[in-house]
Amino acid sequence: MLTVKNIHDALFAFAPESMKMGDWDNVGLLCGREERSVSCVLVSLDVTPEVAAEAAALGAECIVTHHPALFDPIRALNDRSYTGELLLTLAERQIAVISLHTNLDCAPGGVNDTLAQTLGLRNIRVLDPTGYDAQGRPYGLVRMGETDTAPLRAFAAFVRETLACPGVRIADAGRPVRVVAVGGGSCGSEIDAVLRAGCDTFVTADLKYHQFAEARFRGINLIDAGHFETENPVCAVLASVLRRLSPELRVELSKTHRDAVQFL
Repeated sequence: MLTVKNIHDALFAFAPESMKMGDWDNVGLLCGREERSVSCVLVSLDVTPEVAAEAAALGAECIVTHHPALFDPIRALNDRSYTGELLLTLAERQIAVISLHTNLDCAPGGVNDTLAQTLGLRNIRVLDPTGYDAQGRPYGLVRMGETDTAPLRAFAAFVRETLACPGVRIADAGRPVRVVAVGGGSCGSEIDAVLRAGCDTFVTADLKYHQFAEARFRGINLIDAGHFETENPVCAVLASVLRRLSPELRVELSKTHRDAVQFL
C-alpha cells in the first residue's frame, strides 16, 4: 500500500521543490500524516470545502493541488476563518493535502508546458530559464512558441474555446499573432521579458487595467484567459504522474471544482 509520503515524493520528483520561485512560496505536505496509507487520490487545482467533501465521498485519503492549501501564516487554527475551517475539516476526516505551486509552474512538463501544448504551440521553449534540472533540461516560468499566423481576435477565440473560458479579455496591438508566450495564472509582471524575447502575443491571466491600456504602445497583444482556465489543464498531468505509481492506486480528477470567478 502506498503512503502519503510516496505520493509526495513522486510529485516532487516531477516538480522539485528547488524549482519554486522563492522562500515565500509554500509547497509540500501541508496537512496530514506522511505514513497514512493511500488507496485513492483526488487531484484539483485548489482545495475548497466542495473538494474536501468530494474527497470524503470518494474515500480519498489525499488531495493533490496546485494552489497551496495554506499560504499565509496563521496564528490560530479554528473555525473562525475560511482556512481554519477548511484545515480542521480535512484533519478531522484524516485527508492529507499535498500542494505544488510555483515549482509546478516552472518545471518541465508542468503548468506552462501544458498550457503551451494545449494551445498547439510549436517549438516550445523556456523564456529566460532560471536553471537546469538533473537531465539538463531548462526550467523557468514562461514558455514561448510559434503558431500559424492569425488575426488576434481569431486566435483569442481559439484560446477561449480550447480552454473552455467563459470569456477572454484582450488588448489588440495591431499585430498578427505568430510568436506566442504563455504564463498560466498571474504572469503580467513578465510582459517586459516577453517583449524582449520577440513575442507578439502573451496569453496569461489577472492582467491589470494599465497593462491593457499600454499594450498597443508597447506592441504586445494581450489575452487574459483566466487564472483557473490557464492552470487547470495541469491537473490531468498530475493525475498521469500518480497513475504511473501503481495500478492499485485510484486517481480521480475533481468534478466539483470550478473557477471561483463567475460571470453573469
